[in-house]
Amino acid sequence: MPSDVNPESRSRLPLAKREDLNEQARKAYDDAVASFPGARPGMGATIRLNGYRGNTVQSESPLGMPLMQLAILTTAREHEQPYEWSLHELQAIAVGLDPAVIDVVRNRKPLAKLGDREAAIIQVSREISKTHQLSSETYARAVKVLGKSNFVDVLGLMSDYTRTSATLSAFNQQLPPGWRQSLPLPFTLPTDIHSDSRSRLPLPTSPIAPTTLGAVLYGRELAPKGTGPSTLRSHGAGLRSLEASVGRQTIDLAVLVAAREHDAQYDWTVNELASLHDGLDRALIDVVRNRAPVAGLNPKDACVIEFGRELFQKHYVSPETYARAAMLFREKDLVDLVDVMALHAKEAILLAAFDQHLPAGQKPLLPVSSY
Repeated sequence: MPSDVNPESRSRLPLAKREDLNEQARKAYDDAVASFPGARPGMGATIRLNGYRGNTVQSESPLGMPLMQLAILTTAREHEQPYEWSLHELQAIAVGLDPAVIDVVRNRKPLAKLGDREAAIIQVSREISKTHQLSSETYARAVKVLGKSNFVDVLGLMSDYTRTSATLSAFNQQLPPGWRQSLPLPFTLPTDIHSDSRSRLPLPTSPIAPTTLGAVLYGRELAPKGTGPSTLRSHGAGLRSLEASVGRQTIDLAVLVAAREHDAQYDWTVNELASLHDGLDRALIDVVRNRAPVAGLNPKDACVIEFGRELFQKHYVSPETYARAAMLFREKDLVDLVDVMALHAKEAILLAAFDQHLPAGQKPLLPVSSY
């Protein structure tokens, strides 16, 4: 293993234990583990135990709110997510992030003129997005200027907003009329969104809990009512409902697609073994592993694979692919399937940043290189 990997945890961080947590942190850890669809739940949750042990890291991190907003913005930029970017650009300016730093992220400019902390955060995000890994040199530099615990918090935010980006992109969430989209991205007027929700999902029939509606900034809600990731996810019913409806093998397939598109060796290997135990066909696993064509597959299997490939390679799902998925899976199940993939995209960020290695003796099953 690399010299910066702890032999006990088999990652760049020491092994953090649940029994060492206070009651609030234990609950957060348990909730994260319980909601994670996979064979080895909680690796990301375990990694995050090395950071701030509260629920408000975005506002209470010792790094300050401007740098935490920078972590969110650079994540939105690397995932080409205009809704997420536009809302958090507004918030970043409000808490004092230098507009020149925002412009570097927006236009992917060089980092040479930035401060050490700003440069470290942006470089980490760019490197993980491009290579699905983080070099020992970049990791060491970031820990030096940010501090290890603070760095864990930064990566925790990046992983959270990776999940958010995937959710927003899958359902093509648009900004409300009159809101400025300020990322330099090509734009085609969408033809498959609802005029009220501004997404591919209708407005929820039941009200969303007030805590998910977002903060008020400059006299308007940060996430306008009827829009945003919490509203989109409210159409789902959760993992148990999904398993009862589509079966464990379809969930396993969605997990593997997300792991493959992020070259996540740890996540892939432990979940390939679990999916075989659940009866997932080896030939189907090989289609995902080798990025082979989906011709001849069961329509639902082919749809899950194509949906995930488009979402994570293009940060966009075409109207044709979305319509097919909506026809094959009920709206509720499609929302929950997307969240399975989004949760594993979130996990992949933490596993890559902290170079999580497989258990001793376990052969890697994904054909990817590492540092």
